[in-house]
Amino acid sequence: MKLKASLCIVTYNNRDNILKAIGSVLEHTKGTQLDIYVCDNNSSDGTPDMVEKEFPAVKVIRNEKNAGFGAGHNTIINMLDSDFHFIVNPDIMLTDDTVTQMCGFMSDNPDIAMAVPKFLYEDGREQFTPKLTPTVKYMLGGRLERFGGVFRKWRREYTFADRNVTEVTDVGFCSGCFVVIRTDVFRKVGGFDERYFLYSEDADLTRMAKKYGRTVYAPRFSVIHLWERAYMRSPKYFLIQISSMFKYFWKWRNDGR
Repeated sequence: MKLKASLCIVTYNNRDNILKAIGSVLEHTKGTQLDIYVCDNNSSDGTPDMVEKEFPAVKVIRNEKNAGFGAGHNTIINMLDSDFHFIVNPDIMLTDDTVTQMCGFMSDNPDIAMAVPKFLYEDGREQFTPKLTPTVKYMLGGRLERFGGVFRKWRREYTFADRNVTEVTDVGFCSGCFVVIRTDVFRKVGGFDERYFLYSEDADLTRMAKKYGRTVYAPRFSVIHLWERAYMRSPKYFLIQISSMFKYFWKWRNDGR
């Protein structure tokens, strides 16, 4: 009997990327009963029309406004009928049946609530995203690593860049660009905290999921991530990131973990 999984992509003017993402998921997912949802945050580029035209089996949710990444994902919580739920960015591509593989992994490890795979660039190089629980110094390292020195050291520490991790490892941050969470855990925590418009909501979700099980990095699985760190180039996104950081640290200020 196939495991049941659901997968949600939130999009805002990501038409070209999302068509590639959905196509790769459908092409490679063979061993799992999968429901795919696209929650469109009021795009102006025709994304929902194009998805419906190209992929009629995908359930498209048209939100009336762009309330943010987490709010978009929360739209479909009450629709889910799955064992495991995948939270996926529009800039992800699969090259293997990663959905089925990670569902099997979660099924074999009932103590794990949430898992994130290895991320790769298109050329196969490993992409280092945060894995440790966020702290002020790690956030500064991410923003200022181009200056080298201690900032680069903090960033590399935060992302395991100098560690050759080959086994399942407990982490404090599961990146929301591609992550699987038990559907019942996703419901128990109430989905994403919608106070975050963008950034830090995945770190926050990881921390909430830890109440129900382990949160892990599973490097035996991998996906391609067409990573664009928009906040590094845009003052607008930088300010959004700073706002989210303050919300995150204030929320968890009394939590010693």
